[in-house]
Amino acid sequence: MIARALALLGGMAGGVSLSQFPEYSQQYIQRLAGAVDELTLFVEGFDADATSVGLTREAALEDMAASGDLGAARAETIGTTIVRYEKMSAALEVLQSSGPFTRAYNAIQFNDLDVARAAADDFKPAVPVTFEGAVFTGFGFIGGWIAIALTLGILRRLIFGRRRAGVA
Repeated sequence: MIARALALLGGMAGGVSLSQFPEYSQQYIQRLAGAVDELTLFVEGFDADATSVGLTREAALEDMAASGDLGAARAETIGTTIVRYEKMSAALEVLQSSGPFTRAYNAIQFNDLDVARAAADDFKPAVPVTFEGAVFTGFGFIGGWIAIALTLGILRRLIFGRRRAGVA
């Protein structure tokens, strides 16, 4: 009886938790898009500056790096920013072309910790009233139920299995 009640609670917790994925993923994508927009302005500005003096992006970074300690530090920072921009742009492209279910499949694209933290900080749980929210709720319920039921089953076998072995 207690095991069933705990499994039911686990199912409910899983359902409530997973039901939030569609909304969180949407908020993550919105924040990611905003970050990519800002980084696009920065990268395009840097590329335009490099082109205006007859350099490619790579040559401009090398030129900066050769101009002293500050130039080297800035070149490294700009290079890191450009790499981040490219990764974020690629992730955004994948996520924007994904529906709510394929976003879960592509969850590896939710990999920018700054964006994830900012989305989580502003995230407000909501009651899922969409089809995908209901599906995620169902899968979360089933997953939570199974996780608790399996855990309790393993514990029961460990505890009662030892008692039986000691009695025999």
